[in-house]
Amino acid sequence: MNEKTLIATLKSLKLYGMAQTIEELNQQASPVYLQSIPLLETLMAAEVAERDVRSISYQMKTAKFPAHRDLAGFDFAQSQVDEPLIKALYRCEFMVDAQNAVLVGGPGTGKRTSLRPLVCGRSSSTAIESVFYRR
Repeated sequence: MNEKTLIATLKSLKLYGMAQTIEELNQQASPVYLQSIPLLETLMAAEVAERDVRSISYQMKTAKFPAHRDLAGFDFAQSQVDEPLIKALYRCEFMVDAQNAVLVGGPGTGKRTSLRPLVCGRSSSTAIESVFYRR
């Protein structure tokens, strides 16, 4: 990274004072400054990457996209649900027999979130013709 790129990166990070100082240090050509350039480049690359990650995380949170969840991360030992039944629902076995799946529970218990992978077709190779939500 040359001096102009270093200064442009600092300015893009809104670190104007540091950018001005880099210009001054570059004019002095101090050996200590010249040795610290690789460290500065590494730190700035890490900061740019961190800001990008935080920006994407903020945008995802603002958009209110649901977090991706699947059964691989679910701990059935900590729950009272019927594991074989849940896995059969996840595999869409009820569709093969032309049966309905009805999820009953209070508000905020994850009924719609539980159905979302089935509706999106993540767990089934068969096409879902219709889905009916009733509140």
